[in-house]
Amino acid sequence: MYHGLRLAVVVPAYNEADRIAPTVLGIPAYVDEVIVVDDASQDGTDHVAAKTQRHGLCILRHPQNRGVGAAIATGYRQALKRGCDVAVVMAGDGQMDPADLPALLAPIVAGRADYSKGNRFAHAELRSAMPRLRRVGNTLLSLLSRVSSGYWHVFDSQCGFTAATQATLRRIDLDQIFPRYGYPNDLLARLRVARARVEDVPVRPIYGPAWRSGIGLRTAIYPVLFVVLRSLLWRLWQQARSRPAIDPPRFPSLPLHASSHRSTSAIAVRSVAQFPEADRSHGDSSSSSVKSSAGSSRAPRM
Repeated sequence: MYHGLRLAVVVPAYNEADRIAPTVLGIPAYVDEVIVVDDASQDGTDHVAAKTQRHGLCILRHPQNRGVGAAIATGYRQALKRGCDVAVVMAGDGQMDPADLPALLAPIVAGRADYSKGNRFAHAELRSAMPRLRRVGNTLLSLLSRVSSGYWHVFDSQCGFTAATQATLRRIDLDQIFPRYGYPNDLLARLRVARARVEDVPVRPIYGPAWRSGIGLRTAIYPVLFVVLRSLLWRLWQQARSRPAIDPPRFPSLPLHASSHRSTSAIAVRSVAQFPEADRSHGDSSSSSVKSSAGSSRAPRM
């Protein structure tokens, strides 16, 4: 427990046999559940994780590789099933410093945020730790994600060190999260539609000499650009659907002179008498318009 909150840490992992044990053992003891999701690794990652015998450890394994986004969604479901109040994501490669966990949880504990995420660009060690090409790529994707998500105050969109409340995760369709690299960009747009409060927290960037990445133009950049565009269109569509209907403007009636009041009223009465069917039709139309307006104002908000 942490400040009365039951915590789960979701650890997505793929071929991380050499790093998963230090990652699991480095998670603070106040974390109640550690959920390792092995995304069909070929190097025995799940067996190495099991040997740590960490208290509260749960290991799930995908029979086929589905992607990091799908692995995180699987971990989220397990955290909800176990009744956890907050689910944190820490990658299995050891690139997230457990010492930053209290700072990441602080906005949620204080009630300021529903979802908090790491921002390595706000940390003093950014330039010395993160490779230059990586900084350029993350900057570009972060700017694009601001547009697609509508969270203009958020940066470092690709940082996966995050924390989400149980209520927030229940407002999102976890089955629809983009399954592979690019899931953070998709998730931010879904959080925006769910009206979640998101806050950035400075976290330490970790890139050691043995750091490796399979990210490139073909495997990540191009797919993420597609995800960003899709997320933007999806968010705008969802927000348009949930926008309440606007009643047509009501124009004030023009004042009538006393001398013409009687003749005007007589014309109105004659019109009703001469065209009763038209009058009834008009009344039905007006009633239908009111019902339609009331129905659209109760459109579900996603």
